[in-house]
Amino acid sequence: MIEVRELTKRYGATTAVDRLSFAVRPGTVTGFLGPNGAGKSTTMRVLLGLDAATSGEALVNGGRYAALRRPMREVGALLDAGAVHGGRRAFDHLGWLARSNGIPARRVAEVLEQVGLAGVARKRVAGFSLGMRQRLGIAAALLGDPGVLMFDEPVNGLDPDGVRWIRELMRALAAEGRTVLISSHLMSEMELTADRLIVIGRGRLIADTSVRELAERFGRGVLVRTPRPAELTEVLEAAGGSVEPAPGGPADGGRLTVGGLDVAAIGDMAAAKGIPLHEVTPHSASLEEAYMELTSGDAEFTAAAETKPTTEATARRTS
Repeated sequence: MIEVRELTKRYGATTAVDRLSFAVRPGTVTGFLGPNGAGKSTTMRVLLGLDAATSGEALVNGGRYAALRRPMREVGALLDAGAVHGGRRAFDHLGWLARSNGIPARRVAEVLEQVGLAGVARKRVAGFSLGMRQRLGIAAALLGDPGVLMFDEPVNGLDPDGVRWIRELMRALAAEGRTVLISSHLMSEMELTADRLIVIGRGRLIADTSVRELAERFGRGVLVRTPRPAELTEVLEAAGGSVEPAPGGPADGGRLTVGGLDVAAIGDMAAAKGIPLHEVTPHSASLEEAYMELTSGDAEFTAAAETKPTTEATARRTS
């Protein structure tokens, strides 16, 4: 289990993490989300003992990482796939990690096979692509067969097959009862991979929820299709609902977007008036849409909505 309790981390006058508290439990994949500069990497570094907390606690299995005698047997982590000496062979890199934590040498070959690098085990890391380095970093995280795993942007550099592989791997690890924490900016992948979400902004907790609950929180109403849209609109608005033409309707089959009423209520009222319904579909926001709304005021770096050309560029186009 991972526990963060009132964690604060300052670098001089900059507060990277501000009284942050959350828990990550076994058996689920937990996505750790937030804009650039939100404090995700800092939190993970404090959990792994790479940075010291200014105040508060960051615990793994009830204790500090630095107090673990053989940490790789309890915690596996990938923070930076490039943090490997390029002159070292993949097998040798994992070999010295194994020896340092009392892990049997046979485990090196096992994890290299598991991540698909058995064929390049004797090659130097300098010749590896980013995706291959990511796989090597994942192999190092799995080396001690730990119960707690932490990954920072693990799909960087992976091709579509590799992305699918790591998605299935993360879910399989959680199904074994392990605690899995993944920091990522890829909302589409988090929607397919994560069970729960920890969302932070400017170092503070914004949400601790499930993927489904977050999507429903930013729901977009109910999509209804009927051949009698005007009559249905009148009935639903009289009951306090809001009704608007959906994209493509009402000319295209009477498609309406209904807010303020659930599916059951819409169906009951339509049935009472004898109005046929050809479709009634609740529409939840995608994880990306929900995330963007949730963190809209917490992004440290944002681009202008429209960039005006410079005077010189304008002059070139009009000359």
